[in-house]
Amino acid sequence: MFDHLIESSRKTNKKGAFGLGFVSLVGHSVIVLAAVVATLTAGEKKDEGTIDTAMVFLNQEEQKKPEEQPPIVDVPQLKGFQTVVAPMDIPTNIPPINLQEHFDPKDYTGTGVEGGIGTGIVPDAGQVFMESVVEERPEVLSGPALNYPDLLRQAGVQGRVLVQAIIDTSGRAEPPSVKVIQSPNPGFDQPAKNYVLRALFRPARVHGRAVRVLVNLPIDFKIKR
Repeated sequence: MFDHLIESSRKTNKKGAFGLGFVSLVGHSVIVLAAVVATLTAGEKKDEGTIDTAMVFLNQEEQKKPEEQPPIVDVPQLKGFQTVVAPMDIPTNIPPINLQEHFDPKDYTGTGVEGGIGTGIVPDAGQVFMESVVEERPEVLSGPALNYPDLLRQAGVQGRVLVQAIIDTSGRAEPPSVKVIQSPNPGFDQPAKNYVLRALFRPARVHGRAVRVLVNLPIDFKIKR
């Protein structure tokens, strides 16, 4: 019937398809890039807004006030002199001679305060000196037997107790000043304090005069084998 067949076909616009694909690719790239930039910017702002905090723990326990130390007074700079006292009884033997003792004529000029020396240092019996500044430190002359607690002895507990005290000019510890500042066991505290209170010391001296001195006395509790 028909000598010629008509081919019906639709021509594809390749250029238009390529243009649409390119535009779609660019659009998606822009969206992805924008999302990445927004994420990074949000992270930086979050870091900038972060506040460094510190945890502070308050100790609810009542803080103990440090115990007041006895006042340490400087030696006043006053001129003084020594008085030579003639013996009432004529000695029949030769008295001991101290070859190490230094004689200074300036101490016997009779000018200033009696009992002082020519350099102007006059110790006062009411002052408290540190052990490190006195010329003669106190030493134990005699003391009672140390009372070792029976329970601690049976348990084999030993140690050193450090007792602080003021030794007066008579060589005795002043009771209000006696206190334990270091102890391996509370059972040793009272026996150590009792020993210090009953002990007799050679007084500390500054330029030959007895003075009060603050000392730390070690009391050792040892089990004899």
